[in-house]
Amino acid sequence: MSGSVNSLKKQRLIVGISGASGFSYGVQALRFLRQAEIESHLVITQSAHLNREHETDLSEEDVMAMADVVHPIRAVGAAISSGSFQTMGMLVAPCSMHSLAAIASGVTDNLLTRAADVVLKERRRLVLMVRETPLHAGHLRNMQQVTDCGGIIFPPVPALYARPQSVEEIISHSVARALGLFGVECAELPRWGETVSLNKE
Repeated sequence: MSGSVNSLKKQRLIVGISGASGFSYGVQALRFLRQAEIESHLVITQSAHLNREHETDLSEEDVMAMADVVHPIRAVGAAISSGSFQTMGMLVAPCSMHSLAAIASGVTDNLLTRAADVVLKERRRLVLMVRETPLHAGHLRNMQQVTDCGGIIFPPVPALYARPQSVEEIISHSVARALGLFGVECAELPRWGETVSLNKE
């Protein structure tokens, strides 16, 4: 009996990686979740795998090994497609304009967009690390629509006040900030007024 009770209290977070540039954001999210002992449920689009090949030295197997559970993109009947499967919410890192548009319009043609739609309808937290520039009016309207539905648009904007020394530090800071919206603590996150401050005479 105690085992079933504990399983209900298991903290889970869905991580979606879609086809925008920035595959490493999703990878870093998986690393932080493992450190925090939060169960990660990963779903990756086909376009994201193309970016993985271009942007990283990681194989598909390397990435999947970082997640606790991996769901195929076409498995629309997977656990994360149902609101009865309890999660903390979903982080899409990065989020392409294609995935943003599908989520904004309620189109659930793959597991990533279906899971995001479920998170919204269940009033759980959805954070989209959108990656595109410049933005046209359609992009902005889709961001507004997701925001109106309760989602959070979180572009991975570098925090230069922390004086990052590498691309990895920039990525880690953005992901740690995004995960903080779920209450996930990341020890590596520089905090203004705590570990980072402005010295004035």
